[in-house]
Amino acid sequence: MAKKVIAFDLDDTLAVTKSPISDEMSAILGRILDHYDVCVISGGNFDQFKKQVVDRLEVPAHKLNRLHLMPTCGTRYYRYDELNAEWKLQYAEDLTDAQKKDIVDALEKVSKELGLWVENPAGEIIEDRGSQVTMSALGQQATPEDKYAWAEKYKDVRPVLRDKVAELLPDLEVRIGGTTSTDVTMIGIDKAYGMRKLCEAIDISKDEILFVGDKLQEGGNDYPVKAMGIDSIEVRHHDDTLFVLEGVLGVTQR
Repeated sequence: MAKKVIAFDLDDTLAVTKSPISDEMSAILGRILDHYDVCVISGGNFDQFKKQVVDRLEVPAHKLNRLHLMPTCGTRYYRYDELNAEWKLQYAEDLTDAQKKDIVDALEKVSKELGLWVENPAGEIIEDRGSQVTMSALGQQATPEDKYAWAEKYKDVRPVLRDKVAELLPDLEVRIGGTTSTDVTMIGIDKAYGMRKLCEAIDISKDEILFVGDKLQEGGNDYPVKAMGIDSIEVRHHDDTLFVLEGVLGVTQR
């Protein structure tokens, strides 16, 4: 079936972690928007999406109507209101204050037990994103280089952290997030949930979506999209994504 939407993870798929998309990525996304709706779904909050993607796009306002933003792993959904020139929230699956406290306590407890808690972080370690609580092991403002080094060093410990936190939070969803992050949301609210909501919002089937992400292996935060049967392409780096999109455009424009 022909694709109508191309959906993307953000960090390490469209851009270096927590960094704006490149000029090359901005240009090719502008070209993609001529032919497809584009969805970005990732663990960051809306402000991060705006900084990394929206503010870097040089496209007319009518193209933004084809852009779907799903921060915090699809627990929120934003569409562009061209008339009022603003992004409007479509839904939010927010956590309660009691749930947030339990999450913070569990993340801190387990990360200290595993020797992962940093005493002098670069920014907040645990961030309340409303519909998601995220722990960034080195702090939210750590450099990409430090994050990648940490991710390689602790790649075998991260699943242990996730599993131990999940044991303490049986009524919530705990996932390995971005390069150094662990994400907690309402149970069943993951990227697959976001894709289902997108299908409802624009009246398409899952077969009309192509997903591109860097964590499609089981346990990764992109895996739920693949598991629900959406055609998916795994990349290792945003340069891989540029190559994929050039291929997509080559086929589309034949």
